Amino acid sequence: MRPALRLLPLPFCIAISLSAHADETLRPNYWALCPIEDAVPAFADAQAPVGRVEDRENQPTDIDGDQFDGLSGIDSDFSGNVSGDVKLRRGDQFLGTDDLQFSQDDGTFVAQGNVRYQDSGMRVIADRLEGDTIAESYRMDSVRYQLTARRGNGGADHIRMDGTVGALLGSTYSTCPPSDRWWELKAGQIDIDTDMGMGTARSATLRLGKVPVLYVPWFRFPIDERRLSGLLFPRISQSGRNGFDYTQPIYLNLAPNLDATLEPRYMSRRGMQLGTEFRYLNRGGNGQFDFAYLPSDKLTRDDRELELEEVPIAENRRADDRYMFSYVGRQAINRTWQARANLTHMSDPRYLEDFSNNIDGISSTSTVSRLGVYGRGLYWNASIAADYYQLTDYTLNENRLAYHRLPYAQLSWEQPVGSRFLAGLNAEAARFSHLDSTAKPGGARLDVKPYISMPLEGPSWFVRPTLAWRYTGYDLSDELARQVDAASPNTSPSRSVPITSLDAGLFFDRNVRWGGEDYLHTLEPRIFYLHTPYRDQSDLPIFDTRNLTFAWGQLFRDNRYSGADRQSDANQITLAMSSRLISESDGREKLSASVGQIVYLDDSRVTLRNEAPIERGRSAWIAESTYAVNDRWTVSAGYQWDPKTRQEDLASLRTRYLIGDEGIANFSYRRRSDLIEQVDLSFLYPVSPAWSLIGRYYYSLNDHRMLEGIAGVQWDSCCLAARVVARRYLRNRQGEMNNAIMFELELKGLGSAGPNTEDRLRRAILGYYRDDLYLVPPSELRNSDDDATLPPGLSP
Repeated sequence: MRPALRLLPLPFCIAISLSAHADETLRPNYWALCPIEDAVPAFADAQAPVGRVEDRENQPTDIDGDQFDGLSGIDSDFSGNVSGDVKLRRGDQFLGTDDLQFSQDDGTFVAQGNVRYQDSGMRVIADRLEGDTIAESYRMDSVRYQLTARRGNGGADHIRMDGTVGALLGSTYSTCPPSDRWWELKAGQIDIDTDMGMGTARSATLRLGKVPVLYVPWFRFPIDERRLSGLLFPRISQSGRNGFDYTQPIYLNLAPNLDATLEPRYMSRRGMQLGTEFRYLNRGGNGQFDFAYLPSDKLTRDDRELELEEVPIAENRRADDRYMFSYVGRQAINRTWQARANLTHMSDPRYLEDFSNNIDGISSTSTVSRLGVYGRGLYWNASIAADYYQLTDYTLNENRLAYHRLPYAQLSWEQPVGSRFLAGLNAEAARFSHLDSTAKPGGARLDVKPYISMPLEGPSWFVRPTLAWRYTGYDLSDELARQVDAASPNTSPSRSVPITSLDAGLFFDRNVRWGGEDYLHTLEPRIFYLHTPYRDQSDLPIFDTRNLTFAWGQLFRDNRYSGADRQSDANQITLAMSSRLISESDGREKLSASVGQIVYLDDSRVTLRNEAPIERGRSAWIAESTYAVNDRWTVSAGYQWDPKTRQEDLASLRTRYLIGDEGIANFSYRRRSDLIEQVDLSFLYPVSPAWSLIGRYYYSLNDHRMLEGIAGVQWDSCCLAARVVARRYLRNRQGEMNNAIMFELELKGLGSAGPNTEDRLRRAILGYYRDDLYLVPPSELRNSDDDATLPPGLSP
């Protein structure tokens, strides 16, 4: 029946229009505090709302009623009256009423008395429904609706629709249950145009409880998936660094595959900044441009005299006009190759520090821009690219920057050969240049490393012998050749060396019972032998090579350096042992422990500049362990101890405790020699289902300084949430602190006002979202660059 078919747009437009741009990517348990309460109760006489909207046209309409009067015609062409609990069903649609009158001659119908409509997306009740199927004109009176595909409910005094144009009078929308109406959006009139996909609201009022907090006399919004230009929710905050901070995003829908967001931002202590984001999408690719510009930064003028006294590097001073540009994009060339770009440029080396609101902004010393094409096949990966570095630490000179690679090409290939062997190749060709070409002249490098392996393995053992040969050749400028070896400069030095390794391991297991639980206990010894003869590499330059942090992964590598400028000589054996206790009931690890050490059979004489050779003997012991005390409490630890110096090189401890269904407490401690010693405590503590306390204390014991402190409270309900967060954090390399107070009010299903505190808390508190929770293993703590977490200048 046409009445059932044309009923859908009426309530649907209300629900979608008043919840326009609602975020569909919801955090876990977003609606957990909502009671089981229906604004429109389920209809007992309706069929299950299953089926797709697009299938309705191909399905028949069934009509049931207690009494049929004056019917004429055949099939669907008839006129008359159906009364007494009338029901119409078509696919997922249901229409029920006490009385239905219709006329085939003029296409009019009237349904009155307990009008009920349901489909896969909503339920609607009304006092009266009338329409003209020929003119496609419809009207509903005294409407209440509830969305079922998403959360939301409300009503309207009247709804009328003429073709593709309609109006809703006295309409409301909220995600709150009717008995606990924390907020409600009400509009005197909403005009709907389904062809244009737009609505126009007039006299719209947002109420918190019964108090009106926002009145908008007129605004337009999208009612379907089509985007519409307009204002987005503002971001408001207050901090000691920027003062009063207000950002008003303006969204521009330029085309179906193009959009932009203008972000004018006012900072009372700095001035007016304009930010722009432009996005595009095409067949096989997408990209995003970001640009921010702040003319005549007040911070620059106020700090200029102090800056000149503290940092006498004229070229690294702040610029008066501050800006930042970035582009991230990718484009498929064909099924094998793809072009990618990640470009960044800033006005001055202090930009990242001045405009970042976290420690990451002052821990990095440079940014890198990279552009290239990348390919992948069944057995190979290849790339041709270029990268360029820019200084982001104003305390350093540009000669501390890494070399640019303009350009470089890489190839990795690995393929089975026969049934026993595995052959591969790692190759790179690069041309290096530097901003300070006088202090750091450039050159080119070719590095080729073919290898062949014979992996042998069984259910409880493996043996992997590997033979590799590494060749590295250079084409250096005369200036660089003289810098490397002034006595006998060589513009074409090279190195050729074989590399032999043998990796083998065993797996033992047994069934044990501990604490009333059945476990599988494993014992996994592993041995790794490496032999690389010594080659004098003192005539080779150093472009991108550094000594890797000693960690678990280093025990099984064939080179202790990153980059190709140095290949360490080795005659060494790694001895390692791992053991795990795995629950047989659920497969979880109750306990895991690993310990390992390298035994150097000969001195390792290849070094970087100012690095001492590794003497014959033993490396530091590396140990790690993770223990699950119970389902809620886990403890992990990592430790390194050097038998030569009889001192510890690294100690780390991390523990996590889950509180209830939502809360968590984290504590970590880490110390690496005399470089860094830090503690980090963070928590989310639910006081009640609605109230939670949040906090973080991140402290450097070496510098006796807090790096970040967070204290706040958050309140949650079914449809409304609020957070008040006070934050104090390290803002620059001089050790100055910044204070900020952030307040965010979230109307669930509609939007939020204030800064995005949730993202900040999610980064600061591990497990703020329970579903995102993971435990960082001690191996990752060892491999992380601990020094980077403390800004330069604050550690010895």
